[in-house]
Amino acid sequence: MEVQETRVQTDRVLTIPNILSALRLVGVPVFFWLVMRPVFGGPQADGWALLILALSGVSDYLDGKLARRWNQISRLGQLLDPAADRLYVLSTLLGLGFREVIPWWLVVVLLARDVMVGVTLPILRHHRYGPLQVNFLGKAATFSLMYAFPLLLLGDLGGHVATLATIFGWAFAWWGTGLYWWAGILYVVQVARLVRPARR
Repeated sequence: MEVQETRVQTDRVLTIPNILSALRLVGVPVFFWLVMRPVFGGPQADGWALLILALSGVSDYLDGKLARRWNQISRLGQLLDPAADRLYVLSTLLGLGFREVIPWWLVVVLLARDVMVGVTLPILRHHRYGPLQVNFLGKAATFSLMYAFPLLLLGDLGGHVATLATIFGWAFAWWGTGLYWWAGILYVVQVARLVRPARR
């Protein structure tokens, strides 16, 4: 499955899909602060953090669906949506890493994938292309990780439910990590195919 550049359908900024994406971005620092409170000696607020993460997942689904249904795919939306995805993954990784819920090697593995994809952005810009639209595989990877992180966070609370959450959380984490790298490699391959004719 290839990564494609989706056609921009509108230049409007104030659309419902863009507003949903912007709200997701606003939620990132709030979520990170809630997750990090125990690190700084504050009381746990994992319930609120999980709620924000769940709402971000719902808005992620809605903004893409509504943009396609209402013909409101915009360049701003194409930038906000993946930016929000990556920032939630980054903030969750760092938060769970500092909380010692996940090992730091997993943080490095996932961040290395983002660095690999990020290197292609100046290459695309040099050839007058914008960021490519993430395909279904990339979305599936992000969804798997966004299922894994709340479950692992829930598993940090202790008890029988927490044990079950940890098992399923790590299953989603392994599956999501594999898909995340697979989608990243496909993205790099697509970029290479796109810029190769220009080099010739």
